[in-house]
Amino acid sequence: MKRSSSAAAASPSASGIAPLRARWKALAPREQSLVLAAVGLVAAALLWWVAIAPALQTLRSAPARHAELDAQLQHMQSLQAEALQLQSAPRPPLGDTAQALRSSLTQRLGTTAQMSVLGDRATVTLKGAPADALALWLSQARSNARTVPIEARLARSSTAVVGPTSANKPPAALSNQPAAPDMPRWDGTLVLALPPG
Repeated sequence: MKRSSSAAAASPSASGIAPLRARWKALAPREQSLVLAAVGLVAAALLWWVAIAPALQTLRSAPARHAELDAQLQHMQSLQAEALQLQSAPRPPLGDTAQALRSSLTQRLGTTAQMSVLGDRATVTLKGAPADALALWLSQARSNARTVPIEARLARSSTAVVGPTSANKPPAALSNQPAAPDMPRWDGTLVLALPPG
């Protein structure tokens, strides 16, 4: 019984191939060569699109991707070194931290920022603070005073800068001069968490 069922199962596939074999034998040798060449061409194209082209594309893009990943790795390693340096530095007392923040705030942002300290939080109120000076002050506050911004409510300031500027003047963050008129300015508040002391 099993043999007859397997013979019945094999006969439909054999009957499907038989007309193709008859058609193949009916073709002239030249036509058979053309059909084989067409099948070979389609097989080569499929091999190119599926296997070879993606591999070549990966090989071409590998150096750029490798350089990008190396840059990311270097950045992560520099962040790790900075974090380890911050962890190993001695913690200043809370009063010293607040005083250091106040003096650096006055030095970097002048009258555009005011700070109030309540417990372990420092609230900085900004009015027309230059963006470059604010970024520099935040970086300095993080590394020197170990403060971490926990809340920021900033809006672009609509106040205009009064006074002449020159192209080769140093940025406001590095001098006591006002920032260039095209430099963005911020209004709002920043809340910083002071380190436990």
